[in-house]
Amino acid sequence: MKYLDEFRDAGAARYWAEAIKRTVTRPWTVMEVCGGQTHAIVKHGLDQLLPDEVTLVHGPGCPVCVTPVELIDHAIAISLQPETILCSFGDMMRVPGSERDLLSAKAEGGDVRLVYSPMDALDLAKAHPDREVVFFAVGFETTAPANAMAVYQARQQEVRNFSLLVSHVRVPPAIESILSSPQNQVQGFLLAGHVCTIMGWEEYEPLIEKYRIPLVVTGFEPVDILQGVCMCVEQLEQGRAEVANQYTRAVNREGNRHAQELIQQVFEITPRLWRGMGTITESGLGLTPAFRDFDAAQRFPVEKGPTRNSPDCISGDILLGLKKPHECPSFGTSCTPDQPLGAPMVSSEGACAAYYRYRNNGKVYDLKH
Repeated sequence: MKYLDEFRDAGAARYWAEAIKRTVTRPWTVMEVCGGQTHAIVKHGLDQLLPDEVTLVHGPGCPVCVTPVELIDHAIAISLQPETILCSFGDMMRVPGSERDLLSAKAEGGDVRLVYSPMDALDLAKAHPDREVVFFAVGFETTAPANAMAVYQARQQEVRNFSLLVSHVRVPPAIESILSSPQNQVQGFLLAGHVCTIMGWEEYEPLIEKYRIPLVVTGFEPVDILQGVCMCVEQLEQGRAEVANQYTRAVNREGNRHAQELIQQVFEITPRLWRGMGTITESGLGLTPAFRDFDAAQRFPVEKGPTRNSPDCISGDILLGLKKPHECPSFGTSCTPDQPLGAPMVSSEGACAAYYRYRNNGKVYDLKH
């Protein structure tokens, strides 16, 4: 299949792995900022194809993983209110809150429904005008246009029993938070191709000017990732710092202007609390005043009590790239996909879930052979 098979070709992957080996002369640390890329790296053993000088670390590229416990608790509280339907993507269903997850709330009588699109939730609202329907809007800039369109359509169609519990986050401020940390060891980044498909890469250029660090827009298949690493290492070796685009088949500098206009009409930039990273300035999206009536956080205010994260979960260090999942004492023992201590073990884009699925019991996958 065009644009798929050719980027999964083992020979092409080995070519780029060899190109990296020929290029590198000293140690470098590169972070990918996408959970989908993390899973591809671990599944295909791409990090094991690299020379010892190149270290890949996993960043906060899983939107479910960075959603704070406070918002999960809020979603659970909404789901347990009478005459209310809480809709969510499947990834969020088993992420632990302070005391329970959404599936547990469903078992306790809450009307929690798995949907595949925010428009599914809007259709539910139209089908059940006597019920309040809330969609748990989690994601990076990639999913913002679809969520914005759902709210826009709700207003156009005067569907008043529909609202969003918004947990949207933005990538550039997260990268800046990592770069400004005294603990930072990252010297180059692979940017998430799907985010840049929407947003382009203009908003990353100030990071280049401020931090003098290479950023490479990268796709999600094995050859994409290895080529992206090679492009990043070439810049590091040559002392260059610029935004480079490996994912040319989908991304341009400007991005999708129509999608951006819709996002700007419905959402505004706000501070956002990230799990394991604290509050990051201008890192979130919230509904604009024109759409504030569709804000579930205002429709369903809840008393904020103390939140609880497992003291044995090191998800903060995982999300910041300071540690890898197998370095957690709880990994694969007291923390498993069946009994997760934190979001990275249960989300389909979580680094811990990737390591458990593909690296537990010493597994090594296909492109190594």
